[in-house]
Amino acid sequence: MGLTIALAGNPNAGKTTLFNHLTGARQKVGNWPGVTVEKKEGECRHKGDVHRIVDLPGTYSLTAYSVEEIVARNFILEEKPDVVVDVIDASNLERNLYLATQLIELNIKLVFAMNMVDVARSRGIIVDYDHLSRLLGVPIVQTIGTKGAGLEELMDKVVEVAEDRDTVSRHIHVNYGSEVEEEIRLIRYAIEADQKLRRAYYPRWTAVKLIENDPEIVRKAEASPASSIIMEQVRKSREHLREVFDEDPETLIAEARYGFISGALKETMSLSPAAKKTMSDKIDHFVTNRLLGYPVFLLFMYLLFQGTFTLGAYPMEWIETLVDFMGKAVSAVVPPGLLQDLLVNGIISGVGGVVVFLPNILLLFLGISLLEDTGYMARAAFIMDRVMHTLGLHGKSFIPLIMGFGCNVPAIMAARTLETRRDRLLTILINPLMSCSARLPVYVLLAGAFFQGQEGNIIFVLYLLGIVLAIIMGQLFKRTLFKGEAAPFVMELPPYRLPTLKSLFIHMWDRTKIYLKKMGGVVLVFSIIIWFLGAFPTQVPYSRDYDAQIKKLEARLESNIFVAPGDKERLRADLALLKQGKAEEKLEHSYIGRLGKFLEPVLRPLGFDWRLAISLATGFVAKEVVVSTLGVLYQAGDESDEGSAGLRKAIREKSGLTPVTAFGFMCFVLIYVPCMVTVVTIWRETGSAAWTAFSVGYLIVLAWMVAFVIKKAGDLLMPLVS
Repeated sequence: MGLTIALAGNPNAGKTTLFNHLTGARQKVGNWPGVTVEKKEGECRHKGDVHRIVDLPGTYSLTAYSVEEIVARNFILEEKPDVVVDVIDASNLERNLYLATQLIELNIKLVFAMNMVDVARSRGIIVDYDHLSRLLGVPIVQTIGTKGAGLEELMDKVVEVAEDRDTVSRHIHVNYGSEVEEEIRLIRYAIEADQKLRRAYYPRWTAVKLIENDPEIVRKAEASPASSIIMEQVRKSREHLREVFDEDPETLIAEARYGFISGALKETMSLSPAAKKTMSDKIDHFVTNRLLGYPVFLLFMYLLFQGTFTLGAYPMEWIETLVDFMGKAVSAVVPPGLLQDLLVNGIISGVGGVVVFLPNILLLFLGISLLEDTGYMARAAFIMDRVMHTLGLHGKSFIPLIMGFGCNVPAIMAARTLETRRDRLLTILINPLMSCSARLPVYVLLAGAFFQGQEGNIIFVLYLLGIVLAIIMGQLFKRTLFKGEAAPFVMELPPYRLPTLKSLFIHMWDRTKIYLKKMGGVVLVFSIIIWFLGAFPTQVPYSRDYDAQIKKLEARLESNIFVAPGDKERLRADLALLKQGKAEEKLEHSYIGRLGKFLEPVLRPLGFDWRLAISLATGFVAKEVVVSTLGVLYQAGDESDEGSAGLRKAIREKSGLTPVTAFGFMCFVLIYVPCMVTVVTIWRETGSAAWTAFSVGYLIVLAWMVAFVIKKAGDLLMPLVS
């Protein structure tokens, strides 16, 4: 059965030479309908079949600006040839692969004829074409057009692809980055309103072309019955991208394609030492070096977390002072009683304990945005590709993991870009081990309480521990639950660029808004709930008559007749101890105290008391609630300081934690069950309650084991150190 085969390619790629070899004298030349561009067609006899070969005009892209581009694209889209052969100049891959990526986006049957491979070799260009073929999802056949070499193999491959017998062929997407991908999704959703337009072209390609403001596709969308819906979304998307990146969307798309090409060539091509290198190449020589890449990555991470704590310390003090002032002001205005207790120890202490860490969150998101917008984060994923392969994954899985430093919810959703269910599941299971920003307040609080002067180092170690544990668990899952190799893919390496301040702050604020919404809603509600559980029941069977003893001491302090001047300080200390004892007994007999006592036996081997147990239980709702819970529980009886400094002091004095068990508690928070929204996201993305339950279960067990090992190691080593 004869096939219709279209030959596409850049000018001077050797396309016409191949066409002449394939068709010989069986050619006819004319013009394409309505234009003066030359049209060449011919017949190719191969193994008993006669195939129609159409030589499309040479073009560098498929954007509808020149007549040649319009002719080539319209033939592929409207005439729908059985197979398109893209003839690529192997000695100039970066330029030629730009057209190749656009053909890939059309979701058509493709074969790449890698032409002039002899010229490429003579220039010191060495390419692993088999690996490149797997990455692009398109079979590659090496040809030398001037000698007619490889043409038989080329036709064999064309027939295989047409008959769906080729094992390499698969459709991949060029990843344009989360911001652009979201706009593509919204435009695709708008296109669904016109089923005719949706069926006419591959919807993702149509959406990309509308973002690029392609005149031909814009005209078709404007002629659609749903044009108002589609074009309004296109306008919003283009404006949003221009506002965020301060660049035309067309430029963003082009840069992403070249980043895709750069990533593919980085993995498959090596150049002779004499090859001219761009500035990005020179930088990549260091930051993606097999030896230097890892310490450079660790250095950037270290600076990120050190800067987050060091620079955030100053505004933290200002917010602490404000929270302390608010607590004292409310205490002065509202009479003593349940309402005052709710406002001061519930709302202000709970929410204020989380607000104080907002500068750290802002700085963390600013640092991550800076790494992403400069193009370094893609390099981090690239250098981690080798590590990820040890897990049966690839560097692309590292991108959702890195996103987990911000929030595990969008990070888990980002696993959708992975092409196999196996890769998605494995990535989702280890993703919660990446320490999200909601855990950072817990680290900052406890590191400030027990590791003064070393806070940044401790936090860096925690983030590093999450990565190490993800690698270990990935190895374990790979060898047990997910045997097999990961699907190959291209790691996009966009060019380095100086991000605009506007872009940095937009990205930072978008992420911070999520944190603030959680803080303003979930944390506030649960601070009130935790206060209620701690305040009731009001009738408590105390072990002694605290009220009578407190009144007696207060009366003695108020009377100067019966108190010696030197005894006043002792009486004040005794009074404070009585009030603290009453508050602690009241808390132990409250509803939340009973819950903590129920959980305490499980956590006692780790060195955690019942109050810490409660904070971990409430942390299932949101990790920020851990701090607000501690704020409510440990501020009880401490009327002098409602801010974070007072909370740090209270935890040091009342929790029974040591530096070792405090570090164990931070590790437990790092590892154990993610927040409720993350669990729901895991369930939604996996579509399985069983996988969700497994994820929660293994994380809790792992957290307990790690904290237990830290506690026992501390018990053994502390006598030797002291």
